[in-house]
Amino acid sequence: MSTPHILVVDDHREIRQAVGEIVARDGYRVSTAGNGGEMRRVLKSESVDLIVLDLMLPGEDGLTLCRELRSGSRWVPVIILTAKGDEIDRVVGLETGADDYVAKPFSGRELLARIRAVLRRSQTPADRGTPPETYRFGKWALDTARRELELDNDVLVPLSSGEYNLLLAFVKHAQRVLTRDQLLDLGKGRTAVPLDRSIDLQVSRLRRKIGDDARNPQVTKTVRGGGYIFTLPVSTQ
Repeated sequence: MSTPHILVVDDHREIRQAVGEIVARDGYRVSTAGNGGEMRRVLKSESVDLIVLDLMLPGEDGLTLCRELRSGSRWVPVIILTAKGDEIDRVVGLETGADDYVAKPFSGRELLARIRAVLRRSQTPADRGTPPETYRFGKWALDTARRELELDNDVLVPLSSGEYNLLLAFVKHAQRVLTRDQLLDLGKGRTAVPLDRSIDLQVSRLRRKIGDDARNPQVTKTVRGGGYIFTLPVSTQ
């Protein structure tokens, strides 16, 4: 397996270099960028496995760049760096499609743990030695070989790694109540902190992606005091 390539995007040279050194010491290949333009140049010329993206960039900020990445055809996992402690910044970051966040100041150990966790979640089933399958439910098909969600009219719907793993957990355990803790284990792993609202946010985003009415969801129903249940029957091929 090739060495994962991490792109660090931060306008502060000292932070950019420090994060790059932490990541490189752990054996990853590292590139750095100081702004959105430099980020695009790296992405255009090289294959990148994960982006560590500062939230408070001048000009095009991290949220704008994250939205741009999620609207494109090329999917790359994103971890947002934020200097703010307010939960709203983390919520907004996750709403834009980021896979995780790290609040400054952070330890190198914490950053590396989150990078490893996101890279694990972004691996395809083939990478993990699991035969790829296609899960069909309603008008949808989730292709685990290509990590693609497709409507029956051949329309592809982009998913973040968090959304993909959450949907995969739902279809593998369809018509069963899954608690938030179970969804954290199945979809995110235990890097999530106890107050992390990312499961609820990702369910909300997933509902929008599959056209499930947020006010009266019929596919991903909320179970009071329990968690969520994926109601559609699922077949595999």
